[in-house]
Amino acid sequence: MIKTDILIIGAGPTGLFAVFEAGLLQLKCHLIDALPQPGGQCAEIYPKKPIYDIPGFPEVLAGELVDNLMEQIKPFQPGFTLGERAETIEKLDDGSFIVTTNKGTKHQAPIVAIAGGLGSFEPRKPQLRNLSQFEDKGVVYMIREPEVFRDRKVIIAGGGDSALDWSIFLADVASEVTLVHRRNEFRGALDSVEKVQQLKNQGKINLITPAEVVDLKGTNKLEGVVIKKTDTSEEIALEVDNFIPLFGLSPKLGPIADWGLEIEKNAIKVDNTLDYQTNIPGIYAIGDVNTYPGKLKLILCGFHEATLMCQSAYQRIFPDKKYVMKYTTVGGVTGFDGSKKEAPKAVVKAID
Repeated sequence: MIKTDILIIGAGPTGLFAVFEAGLLQLKCHLIDALPQPGGQCAEIYPKKPIYDIPGFPEVLAGELVDNLMEQIKPFQPGFTLGERAETIEKLDDGSFIVTTNKGTKHQAPIVAIAGGLGSFEPRKPQLRNLSQFEDKGVVYMIREPEVFRDRKVIIAGGGDSALDWSIFLADVASEVTLVHRRNEFRGALDSVEKVQQLKNQGKINLITPAEVVDLKGTNKLEGVVIKKTDTSEEIALEVDNFIPLFGLSPKLGPIADWGLEIEKNAIKVDNTLDYQTNIPGIYAIGDVNTYPGKLKLILCGFHEATLMCQSAYQRIFPDKKYVMKYTTVGGVTGFDGSKKEAPKAVVKAID
């Protein structure tokens, strides 16, 4: 039996940052994740994808963000159960919970924080007659290592942020990038749409809209695609090395959906007026896995939710104690390993 103060289900950025905030309160954390390494989608799906909205980082690769978070929480010595999925939960008479994984590993904690991102997920695939024939033979659904596409002819299909961002990124990697979208309008960020248009004008991206890929060609591997213009029915045949349909992910909560939590549109409802607690006291949901009025699925928002969750968790674990928050610029950071990052004396003096 693994015992801890806060059991975090999901080791993505939100779950990892929760370890830091809990550590400041001297609360021990243990994390469960079905993936074999920490980092969630940032590590598994797009480690080389740049992120632009993390405070203090004009640009940071998703994988680098995970590395930085792991370094930040190192003093608080979190435990990890990786490559296992949280399967069942049981509430004991003392109010604590026992969470058992699909491999039988048991964990006990007074607080459970679900930070499972989108849950388990699989890519949404286009309806093409011979799609499966070319999977891993030119058709890929996730970009983990952009260098794989160096000097190759790539066709990306989609109209959201992933399609736009990867088209922009691969414009400097692939020999040829073609972006196909069934509409003239895109769903992604306006600055990304403008950047794609600029690259099109510079001849670095081929943009075909409104259109969709209707057929794949090749023998032992993908060699070409057929694109149909939806406004004129014109068909365009292109040679290609890789076809990357980026139509998003189909999220699934998995076994967590059977835990008695209040679910809305495949997300866990929480009380955002206070602490992001679910309808079961002692169980919280933070990050992309939760929903509430005005919810934004941003890493930044997950960090905020994790911070308030930890404050509430402290009060539940120690109802008779009053925690007085100290800024890290004043109190520094004291790790469970005995390490301490002191606040600069000049800063302390100025505040005093």
